[in-house]
Amino acid sequence: MYIPPHNGPPSDDDASRLLLATRAGDLVTVGADGLTVSMIPFLYDPSRPPRGSLLGHLARPNAQWRGADGRKALVLLHGPDGYVSPAWYPAKMEHGRVVPTWNYVLVAVHGTLRVHDDLDWTRDVVVRLTRAHEDERPKPWAVSDAPEPFIAGQLRAIVGIEVVIDRVEAKWKLSQNRSAADVAGVIAGLDDGTDDDRTLGAAMSDVEARRSDRDR
Repeated sequence: MYIPPHNGPPSDDDASRLLLATRAGDLVTVGADGLTVSMIPFLYDPSRPPRGSLLGHLARPNAQWRGADGRKALVLLHGPDGYVSPAWYPAKMEHGRVVPTWNYVLVAVHGTLRVHDDLDWTRDVVVRLTRAHEDERPKPWAVSDAPEPFIAGQLRAIVGIEVVIDRVEAKWKLSQNRSAADVAGVIAGLDDGTDDDRTLGAAMSDVEARRSDRDR
């Protein structure tokens, strides 16, 4: 992944936090028919050697898992992203030499895919994934709330997968190449947009605050 020096993560901890907050990602593999991609729920388990694993599952009819065991895989995990209008830059009024861009946070996880066509392994992942999404709810749903024969049937319809992590690339493209005034203009512009825009603006504010602290 192309990562200019100023677009690296603010710290290694930021990339780790995004992995821990992962809810879903794009699984990309290469097979006999070329590239295949599936967006699926993932759970990051840092305890698995050597560098942790992403755990998930695919529908059994999804051919992506067949023949994929032991092959290289890429998982794209997306943070906030959004359009940046040149109208938000004070520099537009100064000299007009501005263009649109797209700001984003992206982590690319490279690893080896392991297929776990094993009901107990897959059940454990499903239970852990469910807890990750349900535990903060006032009345969390649990896998055990459904009839066991039904759950057993659902588990037979999926296949567990694990991406054993080899390396992680992280990119925080958040206008770090712009002046403080231009960054402030973008954050203000995003604040008038959607919830997703404001989330992107918050990420930019965090990076800009850290840059200001370093420059003091």
